[in-house]
Amino acid sequence: MGTAHQFEPEKLICAVLYTDKATADAAIVKLKSAYGETDLESEPYSFSDISPYYDSEMNGKVYRLMLSFTECRNPQELAAIKAFTNAIEQETADAGNRHINLDPGFVSAGRLSLATTKNAGHRIPLSDGIYAELTLFYARHAWNPFPWTYMDFKLPQVHEFLSQVRTIYMQQRKRWLSSD
Repeated sequence: MGTAHQFEPEKLICAVLYTDKATADAAIVKLKSAYGETDLESEPYSFSDISPYYDSEMNGKVYRLMLSFTECRNPQELAAIKAFTNAIEQETADAGNRHINLDPGFVSAGRLSLATTKNAGHRIPLSDGIYAELTLFYARHAWNPFPWTYMDFKLPQVHEFLSQVRTIYMQQRKRWLSSD
């Protein structure tokens, strides 16, 4: 019989979709207030060039940037974090249209998991209508997609960002494991 152990802390990230930079900046301030400073922020890229999926809802050309938070957190917080990001989305929405889309997740040594409210066969229920999706896995020194991985999470620049996040995480992990 296996023995249950505490989850190892993981690196909180947030992927931010937006049309208006000021709205994104205000949301990032709220995220930092709740989860602390960031240690890495990506350059924005055009999500609309990859997919027009959100263009109509968000009323314009959509961009994505990603954040990595300095402090590692317990991954069982993912549902609560997604509930918090959903509240930020609702605060800025009008007539049912979002102006920002926040996708929190965790990077560990071997995976990127994202939170979502949409159920599907490959998503695991967490709590309160929030699911976890295994979006990428890390093996053979590279990020690897699944058939359901979002198109932009297959981009080289996203993999480079996540590799940098993973490097920081592995250094943090080494420090706390050596202090035990």
